[in-house]
Amino acid sequence: MKILKPLKTCLLAAALVAAPSAAAETLTIGVLGVMSGPAASWGLVNRYCAEVTAKMYNDQGGVDIGGTKYQVEIVSIDDKNDPKLSVSGAEKLVDQGVKYIIGPNVDTTAQSIRPVVERAGAMHFPYAFDRRLYTQPASNAALGMIASYQSGPIIYRHLKDNEGVKKIAFVTRNETDPLNQRKEGVEGAKLVGLEVVSETETYEPGTDFFPVMTKVVSSSPDLIVLSGVAPSDAPQLLRSARELGYTGFISTETAQDIKILNEGAGEAAEGFIFVGGASTPEISSDYMNDFRKQYIEHVGEWNDEAGTKAYALEIILRTLQLAGKDAINDVEVFKKAMDQLDQPNPLVKGDSRLKFVGTQFFGQKRQIGVPMIGNVVRNGKLETLFVGAVE
Repeated sequence: MKILKPLKTCLLAAALVAAPSAAAETLTIGVLGVMSGPAASWGLVNRYCAEVTAKMYNDQGGVDIGGTKYQVEIVSIDDKNDPKLSVSGAEKLVDQGVKYIIGPNVDTTAQSIRPVVERAGAMHFPYAFDRRLYTQPASNAALGMIASYQSGPIIYRHLKDNEGVKKIAFVTRNETDPLNQRKEGVEGAKLVGLEVVSETETYEPGTDFFPVMTKVVSSSPDLIVLSGVAPSDAPQLLRSARELGYTGFISTETAQDIKILNEGAGEAAEGFIFVGGASTPEISSDYMNDFRKQYIEHVGEWNDEAGTKAYALEIILRTLQLAGKDAINDVEVFKKAMDQLDQPNPLVKGDSRLKFVGTQFFGQKRQIGVPMIGNVVRNGKLETLFVGAVE
């Protein structure tokens, strides 16, 4: 698969296609996440989106902050979904003076770097759902996407109201992050009035999925939720369920790659529902369409998840512009500007706004306000199930 470019080392000092010139002021942004292994596409899409956005700004002469143009440099580190590597990666970045880090991708790795980030006076933008990262006393992290506890109940209610779903089952990998997502999912399902018929089945990495799916399918659910499922596991779980004769709905709250689904699950992926990238063709602005074109040129193909992760560097740069030069090295200035940022969303056409949200969930604005998109697989392609917002 073209999206999974081989990574030779943990540290990826990823020079941009349009590298900063020696004479220019340079703004260095870190990307720290999983770029190898079963969940590699999550971190790689973070990296590629940052590189493309940086190139787009650099091609226009850089980003203007307080009257000075800065060329944007991206430095990427693969943490292999290992908290120890996340910590060492975060330390490498802050030792280089990096104040803004995109990632990591899951709860355990995001929590592991929190002390490093706070001690260094830096900010990070994880794709992790643990509320403790975004609620007081924490204030140095902002959620980069829609959380499972925000999208799950919407998916469940949609299927209840429109498809007659009454009974729901959950299955997850036996790891901290997916288990937490299942807990949130069970609470959300009960909130919308669904009967939870299975909520204890788990699987180990690299396992035979048939035994666990046999137990889940035997509970006769109308909907099976693959809580926190990694892109490489989803096709095998889908295939196992369908080969066992299950004909009901299957969903997840984690982002997926249609290419991986088609290659690994084929027809078994038909009807699979998951949270999509925050930009469908129907709502994409001209700027977003240009980003998509340049992403494909840079990577070789589009990944739906890039529609969400296009927001991270974009909102960091625009908040820095609003906050002024002092925010480049002082995240306290940046955090004050987070409350004030409210601009036309450059990635979406219409009256959508670019801003930080999350007060309802975290008590403070510590979430990027990306559109909430629900996808469903139809004939090997993605169709939009719904478009919403956290608010």
